[in-house]
Amino acid sequence: MGEPDQPSTARMIDFWLGGQHHFPVDVAAANAFEQAYGPCAPVFRELRAFLGRAVRAMAAEAVDGFLVFGAGVPTMGNVHEVAPDATVLYTDVDPVTIRLGQSILAGSDRAGYGFGDATDIGTVDPAQLHRFVPGWGRRPVGVVFLGLAAFLDDATLTRTLDELYAAAAPGSLLAVDFDTEELAGHPQALAMMGPQFRMRPPAAFAPLLGRWAPTADGIVPVAEWRPDGPPARVPDAFHGVLATRAAD
Repeated sequence: MGEPDQPSTARMIDFWLGGQHHFPVDVAAANAFEQAYGPCAPVFRELRAFLGRAVRAMAAEAVDGFLVFGAGVPTMGNVHEVAPDATVLYTDVDPVTIRLGQSILAGSDRAGYGFGDATDIGTVDPAQLHRFVPGWGRRPVGVVFLGLAAFLDDATLTRTLDELYAAAAPGSLLAVDFDTEELAGHPQALAMMGPQFRMRPPAAFAPLLGRWAPTADGIVPVAEWRPDGPPARVPDAFHGVLATRAAD
């Protein structure tokens, strides 16, 4: 695989998490962003830790198949590493990230990686879905939707989550995060995120979930969602929620 000439958020996050699957162009972009914002590794470690706790919570509800959108690099505590007995289909829209993910998972019979646009579930390969998320639409599964809401407007996000609700079986669980208005205080960093980036005040999150019902934990800063100990003190950049699909 040739070295890319453009950075990717997925590989920048891998760099911040201490992974090995990134390129000099990603490191340069990550360093430039930190010049405008500040240290990012602690923030993304907490987001990845939230993912881990949410996946373990889903597994405790007997969920053993996961569909992951905007998956990024499938290492450093990603879903199949947290729930080794589950099967996982990672999806993304970036071809470089997909190829990287496929190379990482080449030896796995429990996790796969393919193209998938979260806003159009029909873009997910049915054969991969059947293999790695058996029972999709018929039995409860876990849907992971992290790092995506900030790049979808309210109407698209609401429609997307509603389509996922309709497609998933009753008892399915959804892990999703939202970007707060934290970056508003860092205009140079905010400008780097591009015109599609959307910050939302916490009060705006719940209505966007539609029929998905948050667990009793509510929508809280990711470090405060079922922490294993005292919550880490990090900037309040992401709120997270685990939500359920009710019985019909």
